Parts: sequence; structure tokens; C-alpha cells
Amino acid sequence: METTMTATRIDRGSTATTAIYSIDGDLVFERTFEAPRELVWKAFTDADLIPRWWGPKGTTTKVVEMDVRPGGSWRYVNSAPDREDQAFYGTYLEVTPTDGFRWTFMFDVEGMGSMGGPETFTFEDLDGSTKVTSIGHMGSPEAIEGALGSGMVEGAVGAWDRLEALLAAS
Repeated sequence: METTMTATRIDRGSTATTAIYSIDGDLVFERTFEAPRELVWKAFTDADLIPRWWGPKGTTTKVVEMDVRPGGSWRYVNSAPDREDQAFYGTYLEVTPTDGFRWTFMFDVEGMGSMGGPETFTFEDLDGSTKVTSIGHMGSPEAIEGALGSGMVEGAVGAWDRLEALLAAS
């Protein structure tokens, strides 16, 4: 008799706009934006646009480095009046214009050190709208818990809310 194991999908704070769940060692964010895929792609890959939406409301982001090509590095520094600056950084692993990219997404967590890992973004054209899916390959349920404890859900949803407003104004 053959037994098939299926992964369990666990909701991680989904909102009215954003599905957030984990499956094994992956943390997934999904959201559909009312904008063409080319425009959403540009918002994710243009260093001039990143500071206009990246990070939760009330924060500012500076693009220190952004070389959108396989092997290229990126580094953003997010600032807020109530905390130390937070750096996010990594390397682009794969880039397929308008379809998606894969990068390493790293950040430092006080008391835990550097966290993160490979993250895959896909941009799906839905007749003029774009479904963005981010899959953070965290490696284990424990790593996901650590990331969630850092405020990742609130930060990501807040950033994507700002992205939605930017896209609507374009």
C-alpha cells in the first residue's frame, strides 16, 4: 500500500487583500494588483520606484545598491523614527523580465543574526491585473516562526498597500 503525504497549508495572517500562508519551510504571500504586469514589474525592479513603496507606512527606504541581473547585488535600508535602521540585502539568482525573479532575501534579527534565504517572485498577467506571488524558501517551520516574530507580515502587507496606491496613481 502506497502512502502519500500532503503538505499542510497554515494561514499566517491573511488580510482582505493579501493571502499569507506557509507550507512546510516556505512562506507565501499572494496579492492581485489592478495594474498591468509590465507596470508591476517596473515597480519591483526600478531603483527610483522602490523608495516610493517599499516598507510599511511611516517608513522610508533608501536603495543603496540594485543590480537587477543574475549575480547582481541589492541592498535597501529601511528607516523609521521609532527604531534602528533595518537593512535588507541579497543577490539576484534568476531574472526573467515581467515573469519574475529569484533572489536571496536577507535581514538581521537582533539576538538571532542573519535570517532569510532564497525568495521567488512571480508576476501573473490576469487580463490587465497582475497576481504577485512571493515564496520565501525559509527552510523550516522554526525559521518561519522567527521571521513572523520580526514583523514580516505587517511589513509586507504595509509595503504592498503602498505599492497598490502607487500603481493606482500611475
